[in-house]
Amino acid sequence: MSRAARRLTALGAACLAAGAVAVGTGATRVPLADLARLLTGRGAAVPDTVRLIVLDVRIPRAMVGACVGALLGTAGALLQGFLRNPLAEPYLLGVSSGAALAVTAAILLNLPLFFHGVYLLPPLAFAGALVTLAAVYALAQVRGRIQVTTLVLAGVVVSAFLSAAIMLVAALSSAHYFEVLSWLMGHLQPLARGTQRWLAGYAVVGLGLALAQARDLNALALGEEEAAALGVNIERAKVNLFVLSSLLTGVAVAASGLIGFVGLVAPHAARLLVGPDHRRLLPAAAVAGATLLLLSDAVARTVLAPTELPVGVVTALVGGPFFLWLLVRHVRDLAGPRA
Repeated sequence: MSRAARRLTALGAACLAAGAVAVGTGATRVPLADLARLLTGRGAAVPDTVRLIVLDVRIPRAMVGACVGALLGTAGALLQGFLRNPLAEPYLLGVSSGAALAVTAAILLNLPLFFHGVYLLPPLAFAGALVTLAAVYALAQVRGRIQVTTLVLAGVVVSAFLSAAIMLVAALSSAHYFEVLSWLMGHLQPLARGTQRWLAGYAVVGLGLALAQARDLNALALGEEEAAALGVNIERAKVNLFVLSSLLTGVAVAASGLIGFVGLVAPHAARLLVGPDHRRLLPAAAVAGATLLLLSDAVARTVLAPTELPVGVVTALVGGPFFLWLLVRHVRDLAGPRA
């Protein structure tokens, strides 16, 4: 087994451990022995209250957290890869805000959420994310090229505009204002029974589609001219990556609201562990994103228990300083060594 494979296996084990922590901690602590009995089908001796908390509340919530983290981690790795920008991330680029605006408008306008049994919020969020990403990409281009700082600035401007639009739409429906505001801060409580199932389906399919783009991403990392020389259809690859990263982001937002910086931190952590090859980086970023969000949710439910913090607050407290460090390092790299 290669070193990268060993590290990916260790990361998977860490994700399982994070899941156990997320299920076992909270306002009501679940003993590890009871948790083990429930997971191995020997829960007859476990108190009914504990069984209800674990099976009906915390395991579905942990599944939602793992899937949303995986989606955001994969989306961040895709964006950083095809934009060749270490600061690219769905939240920072405003893509998450575009998805959130579409979802908020649909809910407050009382649009039907199901059509012939199909849940419509993920497709609506995907459309909002796709339009936003295309707008940011167009705004960030200067003479056909995209600079790191220009892309981030365009994303911040678009995100601010969309956030104001979301607040305006929410304010027009005062009955749902605080409900929408709470959702926008990020949460992992399943929207309805079965949320974790459709979310897991999107996550598995999304990661599979992302892995199918690994070769093109590796080629694009060398530059567009070099990628074209290797036989990559540049425009088709860009469209595929645009659509896929928007889909993953939209599904995550439809399930959990706005959760920032997971798509920034997870790919960088994965890159340190398994290297830049996207065949390994993409699954590692997915697992790292799941791990980060599970641990963040455990912190959100315990640090002020019984009061629960929005998980988006915890990820922002972790990711904000990390983003600033990356930005400062990038500026120093541009300035070059001091004389």
